[in-house]
Amino acid sequence: MRIIKKATLGAFWGRNPQAKTGLEHWYKTTRAVAWASLQDVRATFPHADPVTVKSGRTVVVFNIAGNKYRLITAIHYNRGLIFTLMVLTHAEYGKDEWKDVL
Repeated sequence: MRIIKKATLGAFWGRNPQAKTGLEHWYKTTRAVAWASLQDVRATFPHADPVTVKSGRTVVVFNIAGNKYRLITAIHYNRGLIFTLMVLTHAEYGKDEWKDVL
């Protein structure tokens, strides 16, 4: 898969260095796969979840570093693209405010 905006990951781990290992693992693993559906995603990352946001679109949320962080992505299976939209701490994610901006 081609990942758009690795800088989103780097900016987050710049503020939260303990997230770097988990995000790098997600990045390396994801670059090496070719997903065609959510089932393919879950074969690689069993705890990935689809979430519908305010715009009505569905994003895929990944648990990072034992659920300490959440990576929110938009996956375009037909084009082999993943857009990294946000990385949040578990507490930030739990507030659900992020759903209103997407």
